[in-house]
Amino acid sequence: MKKILFILLAFVSLTSCKSYKKIISKSTDTIILSDFYKNQFVGLLVLDPETNDTLYSNKSEKYFTPASNTKIFTLFASLQLLPQQVPALKYAVKNNTVYVEGTGDPSFLHPHFKDSTAFHFLQKYNSIVLDLNNFEDKKLGQGWAWDDYQYYYQPEITSLPLYGNVTNISNTNGLNVIPDFFKNDVVRTGYKKNRELEKNTFYFSRSRKDTIEIPFRTDSVLTKQLLESALNKKISLSNKPITGEKQILYGQPSDSLYIRMMHESDNFIAEQLLVLSSSTLSDTLSGKRTREYILENQLADLKQPPRWVDGSGLSRYNLFTPESMVSVLNKLYQTVPRQRLFSIFPENAVSGTLKTWDYDGGFPKIYAKSGSLSNNYCLSGYLITKTGKTLIFSFMNNHYQQPTSEVKKKIQQILRQIADTY
Repeated sequence: MKKILFILLAFVSLTSCKSYKKIISKSTDTIILSDFYKNQFVGLLVLDPETNDTLYSNKSEKYFTPASNTKIFTLFASLQLLPQQVPALKYAVKNNTVYVEGTGDPSFLHPHFKDSTAFHFLQKYNSIVLDLNNFEDKKLGQGWAWDDYQYYYQPEITSLPLYGNVTNISNTNGLNVIPDFFKNDVVRTGYKKNRELEKNTFYFSRSRKDTIEIPFRTDSVLTKQLLESALNKKISLSNKPITGEKQILYGQPSDSLYIRMMHESDNFIAEQLLVLSSSTLSDTLSGKRTREYILENQLADLKQPPRWVDGSGLSRYNLFTPESMVSVLNKLYQTVPRQRLFSIFPENAVSGTLKTWDYDGGFPKIYAKSGSLSNNYCLSGYLITKTGKTLIFSFMNNHYQQPTSEVKKKIQQILRQIADTY
């Protein structure tokens, strides 16, 4: 009798699942196959991670430009390689001199983190020697737009970033410049650009009322000068790697970096996280090394290996499939505690880039990462249905000419239908 009941329940469950899938497929196809998507590329995959059932798939095996959905892969790599606290510096102490090399930690003197671990550590020493030659990547990513050098979202990548590698300028009670080191480099005039291409000359109108962040050009001498100014002591540069056993200074919780990267879509944090992750693999820092390691090891099972060229998604050279996105999201879902995982992702109507996404009646709830470049918008993450089930989805839209707001409305409509059905 029990065996018959089990078979009956299994049959009902299977029939019910097929029914759900049929309804979802029909309602979603009505939108996906409409004229709205006629002249653009769209891919969508929806997975039930508990049953491993694909509830809907449309061109999910095709490659798309992911924009900031790339940060999902960066998050995965960081969670695989980084400890709970950020490796802030590597160092060795010899004869009362501390020899220091960067790890790529983006939080050092960063205005948003307020972490002073590395600062107070270095303050204890009167003799400091910096080795800034352990970085083998380029300062700007492959395929980045060269003329975005002057905008806040494209700072340079370095082994020992300071102040987020940007200058903060405002008119609050007179000219305010952080770091103060650049105060004499600010020209008080309205100009069509924020900074000169090859040098740290910044332009800021006297009439501006907002705060502007402008990336500064970096090099080893400037890094030395900025740190000397902050610590108020002389520092030496070394061309030789640190010899002997090195210690690691740990800073703030790594999750604070992940949350900033995902909620604010912070490109600088994303790029530096790949560099920081590489510090656990080798003394030579390289975001490329991190990407290659993760793809060859933890993600060797992806059916469509991505073209993954940066940490932020600024590059249009990146190519990912919805299926690969869902696969990585599923790996995160299966290994990271739910509360922690969902706190890292933006939540619709609550936080980050999804704060303005709301629905009447409170359904559905989404924890997801958006990604946007001109004519491209993607959204991948977790969808909570009306019955409380968690689904994983990746929705990629490329090469559209409609307003992005209309693309978002279609995504919301589809996700709402799925959440109300399943």
